[in-house]
Amino acid sequence: MGQSVESAVVERMVAIRRDLHRYPELSWQEFQTAERISAALHELEIPQRRLMGTGVVADLPGGDGLAAVALRADIDALPIQEETGLPFASANDGVMHACGHDGHTSILLGAAELLTREGDLPAPVRLIFQPAEEKGAGAKALMEAGVLENVAIAFAGHLDRHFSTGILVVTDGAVSASTDHFKICVTGQGGHAARPHETIDAVVVGSLIVTAIQTIVSREIDPTHPSIVTVGRFEAGKVPNVIAGQAELEGTIRAQDPQVREHLKKSIRRMAESIGQLHQAGLEVEITDGTPPVINTPNATALARRAAVEVVGEEHVRTLGRANMGGEDFAYYLAEIPGCYIRFGARPPGSSGFAAHSSRFDFDEAALPIGAAWMAEVARRAGAALKNGDLEVSDTFERVSGVVP
Repeated sequence: MGQSVESAVVERMVAIRRDLHRYPELSWQEFQTAERISAALHELEIPQRRLMGTGVVADLPGGDGLAAVALRADIDALPIQEETGLPFASANDGVMHACGHDGHTSILLGAAELLTREGDLPAPVRLIFQPAEEKGAGAKALMEAGVLENVAIAFAGHLDRHFSTGILVVTDGAVSASTDHFKICVTGQGGHAARPHETIDAVVVGSLIVTAIQTIVSREIDPTHPSIVTVGRFEAGKVPNVIAGQAELEGTIRAQDPQVREHLKKSIRRMAESIGQLHQAGLEVEITDGTPPVINTPNATALARRAAVEVVGEEHVRTLGRANMGGEDFAYYLAEIPGCYIRFGARPPGSSGFAAHSSRFDFDEAALPIGAAWMAEVARRAGAALKNGDLEVSDTFERVSGVVP
């Protein structure tokens, strides 16, 4: 391993993480969480401000006249009843930090403490403690409130039990998927099950839609572009001897390429409406945009990788071996400025554990100082690149085009 964080800093990070874990709060309700973050920043004598009620933003000075390097942590919890049995398990009924956001917050506070000891930073550093990531709404709301004003580049990370503690996962390009939602309402003509010729069966129409849209990914999308269309809810009918006149389907659309994302949405609408017309059923298709895919930019990824090597050594730096189809609203930041989103390995040796969003999720707290050291190091390196003119604010990433009709 490379850099280490002194034990006193680690102890404070663990204490903060456990305190946040004991008192988790849902999206846009993170008031106690924000107060805890503010208190920690106050102890470090770091000026701060609030955005959108529960967002906490702090700025570390550096590099006169330069735009800032942003470091972001998400702070909200999930509506899950905790079953870990931890001594610091959630005291808030039905709410749990089941995705590691308590750890992310602790990591950023640890990085803040490391950076305050630096003296003159090469460029300003903006610390963003963001609410409502789980709703996919916090990043966009904070951006609309000006959180990225005079910011040149942004970095963030996620604790990940798929990788052992001590591993940092840095990947160029797409590292998560878009998370769009669709709802299809079928209006047929209900009637007696014994007289189907007098009806338009909404169950049949809905079933044909389910089957048809499953062919979009397998037959319309280049297989080298990971994508998903899933129907997660199908409701129709109430009794067994009545043909349903109404049906509702809901599902999710996932893609890592922006062009593939748009193609999936258009194809779902086209197929559903065509099947409705074929069977003389009324069709309403509603598609709601979620978060875009997280697409790391080459310039930021290079900085992130060099920082990772400095912290854990070359042999402990990995890339994602396969596509991650989960969503992450850090994507909104990267749609505006360069940046990189990495993974902090958090699986202790000999453990398999439980996945994120499980009621029994936990992670190895030894990953906390590693994450803090990486955040501090990447802030220094990105700041130096800005100061030396090696990183232009206008640098962008040319998205890879999907091969679709």
